[in-house]
Amino acid sequence: MLLTSPDIEGLAYRETGNFLLIAGPCVVENEETVLETAAKIKELSDKYRIPFVFKSSYRKANRSKGGSFTGIGDMKALEMLARVRNDFSVPVVTDIHNPGEASMAATYVDVIQIPAFLCRQTDLLEAAAKTGKWVNIKKGQFLSGASMKFAVEKVREAGNAKIMLTDRGNMFGYHDMVVDIRNIPIMQANEVPVIMDITHSLQQPNQDSGVSGGLPGMIEITGRAAISAGADGIFIETHPDPSKAKSDGANMLKLSALENLLHKLCAIRKTINSF
Repeated sequence: MLLTSPDIEGLAYRETGNFLLIAGPCVVENEETVLETAAKIKELSDKYRIPFVFKSSYRKANRSKGGSFTGIGDMKALEMLARVRNDFSVPVVTDIHNPGEASMAATYVDVIQIPAFLCRQTDLLEAAAKTGKWVNIKKGQFLSGASMKFAVEKVREAGNAKIMLTDRGNMFGYHDMVVDIRNIPIMQANEVPVIMDITHSLQQPNQDSGVSGGLPGMIEITGRAAISAGADGIFIETHPDPSKAKSDGANMLKLSALENLLHKLCAIRKTINSF
């Protein structure tokens, strides 16, 4: 179920039947990283004819350690996202953490994202819905795919039918995540696009250091499984140098490795579409 709404501009390749790509660095760190990453992904999305939405958080409010990097300032980061939208002619998504942020963020982006830990927060979902933007709800690590129908209902009942769901795995013990591929068709039963977050699904949270670990070597196999299972899109956090990223570097894909991955996933999608 590819996005077909004219409200999101820049998805020029919907007719190809390719998957949607939501990608970018975890958080807005600085202008150089944002623009370099956006330029490279846009180049690849044009080359492989993949609908592309640029993703980066303007602020990270859900860090384990109090001293972790949270952002460069809300307005500065949002203005940088708006620059990506304008300079590269691509839609942009960012997450919000409380209802008061919804209208502010909506001025600068095309998609409002609800973080996984907050996907049951009714007032947050309703505030996002009332912006009239697309709402991407990330499935909580503690929820089944079937239970996400209630989040979908909340947004619809608030007057907005432009909804995506994104899976990011489920907790498997204290320090690991596991992907239940059954959640893709289960959530598609809500008649919304379903995206697979193939980087956060490989997090190893709750480390003693207070900084999440990850298994980036498993990104490709997770992406291949998601596309094979019929996911409408994939979500990838990527960075020119994940070892220097200020948030979630342990499970991000190195930007230089993105083309090889997309080449393979496009080939798998083409095969799936032939069935």
